[in-house]
Amino acid sequence: MKSFACGDVVPGCEARWVCSTEDEILVKVGAHAASVHGLTELPAELVGSVRKAIHAAS
Repeated sequence: MKSFACGDVVPGCEARWVCSTEDEILVKVGAHAASVHGLTELPAELVGSVRKAIHAAS
């Protein structure tokens, strides 16, 4: 399992996910970024920051 906290990339955001794969997290983060943060496209540098902040769920 993998986990990601949006606040690790966007200070102040409380959203968190735990998913089976990194790709599953990226899909959910993409939808969250559009609906909550108004980002219709994720720049490559942001995707890189998200990937770096994904950890093994404990």
